[in-house]
Amino acid sequence: MDGSYTNSGLAEQETDLSTTINIKPVERQDSNLLLAEEKITFSWSNLSVEVPGGSNKRCCGILPSKGNPKPPKQILKNASGIVRPGEFLAIMGASGAGKSTLLNTLLFRNLGGLKATGTRLANNKEVTPNSLTAVSAYVQQDDLFIGTLTVKEHLTFQALVRMDSDIPSKQRMKRVDTVIHELGLTKCAQTVIGKPGQVKGISGGQMKRLAFASEVLTNPAIFFCDEPTSGLDSFMAASVVEILRTLAKQGRTVICTIHQPSSQIVELFDKILLMAEGRTAYLGDVKMANTFFESCDLPCPINYNPADHYVQMLAVVPGEEEQSRKRIEGVCEKFNSSPQGQELRELSSIVPDKSDSSSNRASPYKASWGAQFSALMWRSWLSVIKEPLIVRVRILQSVVIALILGAVYFGQEYTEEGVMSMNGAIFLFITNMTFSNMFAVINVICMELPIFLREHFNGMYRTDVYFLTKQLAELPLFLITPVIFIGIMYFMIGLNPAFERFAIACGILELLTQVVVSFGYLISCMASSVEMALAVGPTILIPLMLFGGLFLNNSTIPVYLEWMKYFSWFMYSNEALLINQWDGVEDIKYKCQPPAPENCTISVGGEFVLEKLHFSKDNFTFDICMLAVLCVGFRVIAFLFLLLKTFRKK
Repeated sequence: MDGSYTNSGLAEQETDLSTTINIKPVERQDSNLLLAEEKITFSWSNLSVEVPGGSNKRCCGILPSKGNPKPPKQILKNASGIVRPGEFLAIMGASGAGKSTLLNTLLFRNLGGLKATGTRLANNKEVTPNSLTAVSAYVQQDDLFIGTLTVKEHLTFQALVRMDSDIPSKQRMKRVDTVIHELGLTKCAQTVIGKPGQVKGISGGQMKRLAFASEVLTNPAIFFCDEPTSGLDSFMAASVVEILRTLAKQGRTVICTIHQPSSQIVELFDKILLMAEGRTAYLGDVKMANTFFESCDLPCPINYNPADHYVQMLAVVPGEEEQSRKRIEGVCEKFNSSPQGQELRELSSIVPDKSDSSSNRASPYKASWGAQFSALMWRSWLSVIKEPLIVRVRILQSVVIALILGAVYFGQEYTEEGVMSMNGAIFLFITNMTFSNMFAVINVICMELPIFLREHFNGMYRTDVYFLTKQLAELPLFLITPVIFIGIMYFMIGLNPAFERFAIACGILELLTQVVVSFGYLISCMASSVEMALAVGPTILIPLMLFGGLFLNNSTIPVYLEWMKYFSWFMYSNEALLINQWDGVEDIKYKCQPPAPENCTISVGGEFVLEKLHFSKDNFTFDICMLAVLCVGFRVIAFLFLLLKTFRKK
């Protein structure tokens, strides 16, 4: 097929909606047998998944009660199946039938808290998460992209990290252009992908085809797809399924889950797998499905969508649970006794070929560490400079807040009142840098974590590469904003005019910013969502802020809470900035204590100001060192939490 869709009378519409693909396979030269096979027969046998008894964790939509521990609940029950090269298999079933769990189990994904058993085979070789990732593609239901990149920039990045390392750069770019043309993305190649509510971008249909294009780049032998028609109109749904059908006809093994397909779409499937109560109710040709249901005395009515009929017959109807389960049991037993069911039972007797153990150790990464670093650095830098929330808003925010606060504290003198105001302004340096930078990091990182996890599990790049490049790309912005902020406020307030004192204050604020950014990374990598991170962050910040020396004198901290101040960058940075401000300063006018005359004043030095706050200038080096320790420590812990998120369930 090379132009328009010809199936079931699909009307010819816009070129970019009716283009199908015609992709030549890439020859593989890997010594691993699993990678060397261009065509793969994928099978699974006796797959069972259960929620352990007594679990109080929510798994796959199941939330056990808080009462007495319940016995284990089975989601999949000895499910088996097989898909051969060139076949397009659609997994269907009612809600709760187990189709999504089956797909996740086949892919070794999203199994946290679940116990899975069974065998998955590719050409009679038992697969592992890494070996399966190396030869397969997975298009998930939710389209997750870096919204500020264009379509071509996104595909270029995919080509850099997903294609074999021995393919020249020129050939990679040619491949990108070819895929863009063949999937009808030419018109939007230079259009940003977009973010809902923030950046206007491509349409939903174009986004779905971009997801396919990202996977097609590497010519995978097995293609998994989760609910590809979700959220699409009838025409675009048919065109997406047609793309999957074309992929199968080119020799790939294609497996997808689908919800309520139209009769027109059902005709595009080669085979269907019907799931009911976690069991295999039918696996075979679409055209033979009605014959099978007729044998079960459940024929499909004339002029009725067969997919709707099959799902309804295999659903547990509320109020008719007993009859529904009896009907499902009859259908499943009928299939088990059929020739197709006998073939599936024979799968369990296949002895997996384990002669080549290298497949178990195969790395899922196609690109080297250096290539991953280069590609990720390029993408991260593009996403930073093209993100209006990060660049323009952050810089404008720093300028506006600095001007407002500078006007409020303008022209302070070295008097008792001026000292109080200057100390307050210095503490505002710290609080502003803390809250603005921490929330900026949390918002950006938390929203990008789902993209990172998806791409990491697709074998695109390592965790350490992502963590390092993300920080390096954002570093210039976090270096610029503190200088802008303090550069405006410092001289407006009238702080220590010596240039070296200003330079030291800038350095302290830069180091403080890095500590806050590290803390933001820690909260982001530790939390499971933006909402959770935004709730946890301030909860921890408030106690730390109390130990900064402005709201609470350090000499009055209770003994049992004194340990907390050593984790407070507010205390270290405030003490360091105040030492920098007042050390060596003379002739500060303080009022005489009664019964001295009302107009009596005395001159004191900066040491007097520090002593009143129970700060010591001897702690300056210690404060700087502790800020550096917190900066490194928070980042290391953040990386460990991020790494923990990437561990697969064995």
